[in-house]
Amino acid sequence: MGEVLVLVEQTDGSVKKVTSELLTLARRLGEPSAVWVGPGFDDAAAAALGEFGATTVYVAADESLRKHPVAPVAEVLAQLVAEKAPVAVLVASTADGKEAAGRLAVKTNSGVITDAVDVSAALVATQSVFGGSTVVHSTVTSGTPIITVRGNSVAPEAAPATPARVDVTVTLSDAAAKATVTGRTVAAKGGRPDLTEAAIVVSGGRGVGSAEGFAVIEALADSLGAAVGASRAATDAGWYPHQFQVGQTGKTVSPQLYVANGISGAIQHRAGMQTSKTIVVVNKDAEAPIFELADYGVVGDLFTVVPQLTEEIRNRAH
Repeated sequence: MGEVLVLVEQTDGSVKKVTSELLTLARRLGEPSAVWVGPGFDDAAAAALGEFGATTVYVAADESLRKHPVAPVAEVLAQLVAEKAPVAVLVASTADGKEAAGRLAVKTNSGVITDAVDVSAALVATQSVFGGSTVVHSTVTSGTPIITVRGNSVAPEAAPATPARVDVTVTLSDAAAKATVTGRTVAAKGGRPDLTEAAIVVSGGRGVGSAEGFAVIEALADSLGAAVGASRAATDAGWYPHQFQVGQTGKTVSPQLYVANGISGAIQHRAGMQTSKTIVVVNKDAEAPIFELADYGVVGDLFTVVPQLTEEIRNRAH
């Protein structure tokens, strides 16, 4: 079996869940090898990658790689592609991941597929397009297949291995060093879990009516220890920050429990949450399309239903 390179998504040495999904997918295609760019790799990171089958971790730990955005990642990957001739390269469909994939495709004269939701053993990528209304099957016909995969598209499956560390040294080109990071500000985080990694997500939509209305959504989320999401209509209206948008053009989530409040269920939103294990819907419109996905549905005013639900959950927690 050939080698499959997986670009590790990590923050300050903590491996992101999407990497475990990519490693799971890589095992279908060949022998998964993780690629770590930047400092912070340690025994805990090696264990996290080995848990999902990484047999090798290529570590480019030079601190200077953090001084320039994205371009160094593509150069590390390009060097490995040239040396190892992998079967494919898998990257998370984040903004940086897709830029790195595009740069890598140019450097290696290879084809690139973005936003895949699945990849078969024959390297056929599945994409969900036009808000989830159309499924496309694509293959790369030139060079090394480079595929970016949407988070929460594949269920991570453990396959423990003990990865070997291989250190990689890369000399950046003048072009890669042109843009320089002059400073970093750590995003302020509340006590809620990350939206794409949460086991429970509580979302609000147009029916919430205002930014102030999201207080009832947040209260329910906090009672459940859940993340808060929002539909595109709610974020476009300025009621909730765009980084919490769930949908085709936002985040893809696949929690154990998804609670949709005041969300009609347009195709755009459904594409981002329809793989949730259990879906609960609260909407006063009994004909709302979201009810087609619901495991449990309540037809009623969310401002009446949700506070009662929150109170009941809090009472049972005591």
